[in-house]
Amino acid sequence: MKKIIIVFVFLFLCTNLVYGKSALYKETQRAKSISQANLEKEKQDLYRAYLVMEASTGKVLEGENIHLKWPPASITKLMLAYIVMEKVAKNEVKLTDKVTVSKEAARIGGSQVYLKEGEEFTLEELMKATMIGSANDAAYAIAEFIAGSKEDFIALMNKKAKALHMVDTQYHSVHGLPPSKEDREDLTSCNDQAILARELLKYQKLIEWTSTKAEGFRDGKFILNNTNKLLTKVNYVDGLKTGYYREAGFNIVATAKKSELRLIVVVMGSLKAKIRDTFVMDKLKRYFSQYKILNIVKKGEVIDKDVFLQDGKYRKIKGIASTSFVYPVLGDKKGSVKKEIVMPEKISGEVREGQKLGEMIIKIDEETVGKVDILSPVYVPKANLFTRFIRRLGLNI
Repeated sequence: MKKIIIVFVFLFLCTNLVYGKSALYKETQRAKSISQANLEKEKQDLYRAYLVMEASTGKVLEGENIHLKWPPASITKLMLAYIVMEKVAKNEVKLTDKVTVSKEAARIGGSQVYLKEGEEFTLEELMKATMIGSANDAAYAIAEFIAGSKEDFIALMNKKAKALHMVDTQYHSVHGLPPSKEDREDLTSCNDQAILARELLKYQKLIEWTSTKAEGFRDGKFILNNTNKLLTKVNYVDGLKTGYYREAGFNIVATAKKSELRLIVVVMGSLKAKIRDTFVMDKLKRYFSQYKILNIVKKGEVIDKDVFLQDGKYRKIKGIASTSFVYPVLGDKKGSVKKEIVMPEKISGEVREGQKLGEMIIKIDEETVGKVDILSPVYVPKANLFTRFIRRLGLNI
């Protein structure tokens, strides 16, 4: 009887122990699940996607969901700006050109400068209204001026996006307003907007506009206040554009320059503008403190390795770097940069000025990060026939 009782007690204890462990395991998994859900919720408040890029090289330093297709809202106007600046650079239009406001442009709502049909403004005035105040009516008027119609300008936007390899982007408006029932929404990604931002940074006039905190319009009667509030919070931020409507959340393509390092930060789908801006500031602070731009090679720099010229008037020559090469490097990685020179020992025939002699391979921690062609700095004709014959005999002349 005692043995039966002991066995019963033992089985009871084992059952409770197993159940207890199982319950503990389930509770632990439930806690992990809740924790993960909370983490995901916090992330969604911060962003749906983001990317941090070094501007000169296009190197992505950090990011999440960088190819997620998301409505850009007023960030759409960056493509409009790219098309305008490209046409200005090609002298196809001038910033002093007069733009007449159409009935359709005057009817555009959202952020606006309240244009009236028949009013005239210079292209630059309307660009300022678009890039500083995010004026939808100004953007529409510019699109009509450049392409003749909204539809033709949208086609041009998509053509340019394709040319820039913005593979996640499709434009359906010129300004980024939420679509009506019969229209489709604009879509893009953090990666595509960073590509576009790099192109826009080539135009100093655009940076001049996007870094302006406030500007007068209509002879100062209307004040354009920049929608990018980072300009008042971080003194080295100088662009580019914010965007918002309810379904899109708070978006931004921000850029900042400190010393020689320029960063681009793109954030899509933040819950609040303050959350978005704080997130951007944290990324800028982190990467400006960690990274330095190294000027690894300068254009025209003499490469300290001889190439022997079998037939040349001169016996040997040193090449020069075809272009400059800079690269963002973590502070503690400066010493890990290596430059490998790959050139033949000798070259036959004449050597043309600018002829490729070889290349320099740049490595960081044994990983190739870039290549620079090595060119001949001068023209080297063939030596005369007698000299070449003597050299073939192995005589040093």
